[in-house]
Amino acid sequence: MSANRTTPQFRHILGERTFTFADLADLMAKATPARSGDRLAGVAAETAEQRAVAQMTLADVPLSLFLEQPLIPYEDDEITRLIIDEHDKTAFAPISHLTVGGFRDWLLSDLASPERLHSIRAGVTPEMAAAVSKIMRNQDLILVAKKCHVRTAFRNTIGLPGHLSTRLQPNHPTDDLTGIAASMLDGLLYANGDAVIGINPATDNVQQATRLIKMMDEVIQHYEIPTQSCVLTHVTNTIECIEQGAPVDLVFQSIGGTQATNDSFGFNLATLAEAQDAALSLKRGTVGNNVMYFETGQGSALSANAHHGLDQQTCEVRAYAVARKFDPLLVNTVVGFIGPEYLYDGKEITRAGLEDHFCGKLLGLPMGCDVCYTNHAEADQNDMDNLLTLLGVAGCTFIMGIPGSDDIMLNYQTTSFHDALYARRALGLKPAPEFDAWLAKMEIFKNNEQFTLNSQLPSAFQPSLQRLIGGL
Repeated sequence: MSANRTTPQFRHILGERTFTFADLADLMAKATPARSGDRLAGVAAETAEQRAVAQMTLADVPLSLFLEQPLIPYEDDEITRLIIDEHDKTAFAPISHLTVGGFRDWLLSDLASPERLHSIRAGVTPEMAAAVSKIMRNQDLILVAKKCHVRTAFRNTIGLPGHLSTRLQPNHPTDDLTGIAASMLDGLLYANGDAVIGINPATDNVQQATRLIKMMDEVIQHYEIPTQSCVLTHVTNTIECIEQGAPVDLVFQSIGGTQATNDSFGFNLATLAEAQDAALSLKRGTVGNNVMYFETGQGSALSANAHHGLDQQTCEVRAYAVARKFDPLLVNTVVGFIGPEYLYDGKEITRAGLEDHFCGKLLGLPMGCDVCYTNHAEADQNDMDNLLTLLGVAGCTFIMGIPGSDDIMLNYQTTSFHDALYARRALGLKPAPEFDAWLAKMEIFKNNEQFTLNSQLPSAFQPSLQRLIGGL
């Protein structure tokens, strides 16, 4: 099952010139739309002409070749073994005769209905998804992703067509509970938080995670909010929190697309299986039992020097095999968070966000996107508005909601509470149905159909605000 990385296999003659690509991995890298991470890794196309030729060559590659020639040797990588061992041949059969280009044509055709896309998803490997995305325009990525319906559930139902959920992210640089509570109240009053109320802890240990988990659980239970909470601590910390009796809803972990990447993150597939079993044993879901929350991002494998010479987008999509294994409630590509070394400007961030969302949805994942950038990237909030709107059109499962779009703990720019309100108003998208009903009950909107905010603070929250003011 080893990948052949020495003998040239792919050639394309253009006029009097012959272009040669060393192997499938090299062809994939050269066909990738331009981005700084691949230039940093030394795998990118040297010219636009070489990239175009690589894309034409890739279009003629049979999908079945990705099963025959793993990009990372089977014996060297547990993610490769996961992809190969759990590939569904029956689901693959209807598309097994196609090339990458033929697969693109089929995906864009009316034959690829939501039902058909659901039926083949287990037969599509991450490498197939990555390959076809490389020869698609942005509008192709949007159109196909919109046809991929992925539903998950815990205390509400995520991913239904015509809906856009949000993660309420009330981070605080010192984990101050009053500051976190103020952000939570602000977010809820803008109808944020139906995907999850999720905190990145400033101090990452079991004691602090338990403190934050209990605080969010108290708020959710007090106001009977049909949502779930998560502290984005290391998976081993969450396992220990569960063992100590903490009211854990979702288990979080950042994941990568190679075993070496995940080794650098301090976990493997067995760790995730243990965590999933622990969370399921609590039986805290009311309408479903999807208990995992994963985050990814192009460039993570390269930054860990664990990319095996692959392009960063292919590594990213391989991470989705890990996610798919554990039936997550949510998967989030934190698209511009690592920095301009990997995605240089707004154009590269936009392309990466659409690629990640398309590939995740095609593989059957509840894919969301942190529409974000670091302050030293060549991007601004207008670029993020564009990507947010495109993802909303594409049927993105969820986005972030952060006070003022500025995460004061993680120091990056993302989407705000009112950005989510904009997307829902502009595109006619609703929160998760159970959460939408709760918003009506709590009188957070004057008009739930038009997302008109109530001019008065809802009566149920007035005592809480008085306590917050006192605490400040």
